[in-house]
Amino acid sequence: MKSISGRRGPGFLSLLALLFIGLKLTSHIDWSWIWVLSPLWFRFLFVLLMIAAAVYFRKKTGWKPSGET
Repeated sequence: MKSISGRRGPGFLSLLALLFIGLKLTSHIDWSWIWVLSPLWFRFLFVLLMIAAAVYFRKKTGWKPSGET
């Protein structure tokens, strides 16, 4: 059986951003560019939230990688 490699197509948020950009450029929507590009910054905010949560739980539990004193 052939293994599937790590190649994937664009994700849902990327396609949604492209759709919104196309609709904005063709004047089908009159949204602010902030909202047109929101699928891109939602991903960025999610990553920042995960990093903040990891830092918070690391400090709260006192966890350190093995070998670190």
